[in-house]
Amino acid sequence: MSKEIENKLKEVLLTVRNPSRYTGGELNSVVKDREKVDVRFAFCFPDTYDVGMSHIGMKILYSLKNNRENWWCERAFSPWDDFEQVMRDNDIPLYALESLDPIKEFDFIGFTIQYELCYTTILNMLDLAGLPVRVSDRSDTDPVIVAGGPCVCNPEPLCDFIDLFIMGEGEEVNMELLDLYERMKKSGTYSKEAFLEKAAQIEGIYVPRFYDVSYGKDGVITSVTPNRDNIPPRVKKRIIKDFDNVFYPESFVVPFGEIVHDRAVVEVLRGCIRGCRFCQAGFIYRPFREKSTDTVCKEVKSLCESTGYEEVSLSSLSTSDFSDIENMLAKITDYTEGERISLALPSMRIDRFSEEIAQQLIKVKKNGLTFAPEAGTQRLRDVINKNITEEEIMRSCTIAFLAGYSQVKLYFMIGLPDERDEDITGITDLAVRIADLYYNLKNRSKGQKLQISISCATFVPKPFTPFQFEPQITSEEINRRQRLLLDSAKGKRYISISYHNYKVSLLEAVLAKGDRRIAPVIERAWRSGCRLGSWDEMFDYDKWERAFSAEGISTDFYAHRAIAYDETTAWDHLDYLVDKSFLIRENKKAYEASTTPNCRERCSGCGVSKAVGGKCFE
Repeated sequence: MSKEIENKLKEVLLTVRNPSRYTGGELNSVVKDREKVDVRFAFCFPDTYDVGMSHIGMKILYSLKNNRENWWCERAFSPWDDFEQVMRDNDIPLYALESLDPIKEFDFIGFTIQYELCYTTILNMLDLAGLPVRVSDRSDTDPVIVAGGPCVCNPEPLCDFIDLFIMGEGEEVNMELLDLYERMKKSGTYSKEAFLEKAAQIEGIYVPRFYDVSYGKDGVITSVTPNRDNIPPRVKKRIIKDFDNVFYPESFVVPFGEIVHDRAVVEVLRGCIRGCRFCQAGFIYRPFREKSTDTVCKEVKSLCESTGYEEVSLSSLSTSDFSDIENMLAKITDYTEGERISLALPSMRIDRFSEEIAQQLIKVKKNGLTFAPEAGTQRLRDVINKNITEEEIMRSCTIAFLAGYSQVKLYFMIGLPDERDEDITGITDLAVRIADLYYNLKNRSKGQKLQISISCATFVPKPFTPFQFEPQITSEEINRRQRLLLDSAKGKRYISISYHNYKVSLLEAVLAKGDRRIAPVIERAWRSGCRLGSWDEMFDYDKWERAFSAEGISTDFYAHRAIAYDETTAWDHLDYLVDKSFLIRENKKAYEASTTPNCRERCSGCGVSKAVGGKCFE
């Protein structure tokens, strides 16, 4: 089949935009002999090549699986709409880039789910592969459909479409899962049902067909229980305990064309010590673990040399919380400066920014700086437990301006719990005070105009956060608050303001907090043409609205309804190590504007240390 696909591609690729997305053959891609491979895994990213090739998780698991001589992990991405039409018109099934073989012929099809609005794209990719989208319609000989990533902390809306979910970190559990499959295949004991039953007993594997969900008359879930004796009542996420020695690729596949994050990336730490009450990643990736400085430096050098990239990014939820940050940056820039490689720190905490960090960052290339105050007033920053003061914001801006920066991007949210009008106008007030600081600094570089970019996202309540219990504000109210913000910034030309489409945020909230009853809506929306929903030009809320209406599902029930503390949520049977009692305590403290210190200062009793069998920090 691959030769047939190759011949068709030669005829059609020049008729579409960015044909290099669909060819394979890039530097460092892995090609193996099919006849010597026992397990084939199609790693699917439910977005375009440009986005998917920037994802660090795909890079890690692709290399890890391909290290096994008799396993072959290949890549597949969602086509853009022009190439999708070409595929359908020419009977080209979704194929893997390395072999050009249809992914329908593989043992596994695995999706990484980074964003709720990709759910319909998953269905579209299964359909393009020639597979039924529903688990109940697929056969024993069809591939096992797997999904992992941050969105599977509540996988319930996708349970009708996915065979099994991988909860937590994937490096170890992926290998155990494929090992099990290989053993059963070779022993002749494989059937999909038997495999899934054994897989469900691996820590970190959730097989939804083995759980029944009950609902009350009010529509609230009353229970989620196993329907077999050997299935665990709760599924515990997997974590990598020895993060300094965890597998990391020595090379990345290097695209022919430009991608979203076109650079080498080194993961320096996992987890977060901060406890911002809105931040799902900060809770589901706990505990906090670091690599050593030497390990980070070795990986930076290896990746830059094997890929030829001229920029390297140090990736984490909060890179500036790395305990040896200044020494690490000094060692890295000793190498990168000589090689003319620029260094990026995309996750910079305002309260950890220093003169030393600023000087290291500008040695090769000076980019704009991004900080995330999240809220415009100190009271609201305390509500969300951001744990930064205005004094720290001004100190960091002073350091940046004296280092020669004149462009600052500030991230905020609108619609946070207990938000008031003065918190909205406080965003502009803060920007004005930053501008006053800039123009009153005597030693700053002259001749540069200040530009403050304000980006405002709409707050989305997410599972496994203290704000999971909160309703999202209505469209009328978010529109009013956005107008209030824009009016407060009139006449201030150095301030530019952008904000998210509220309808996107509403749908994100519904899918994030949804249950299995959402599945028919997702399928109906996909059949009406919804896919690639993270792209503005592809997002069509009217189709989603019609799908909800046709299925008799109210978005208000999921997005605009408060969840009672004692309510059974769609994700209560999944254990991400953080106690629900802790989330409730933090929610109550938010309404007192009472902060919780970060994990380095004092343990707040979130439950993770007990779950991992020891202290998170000495």
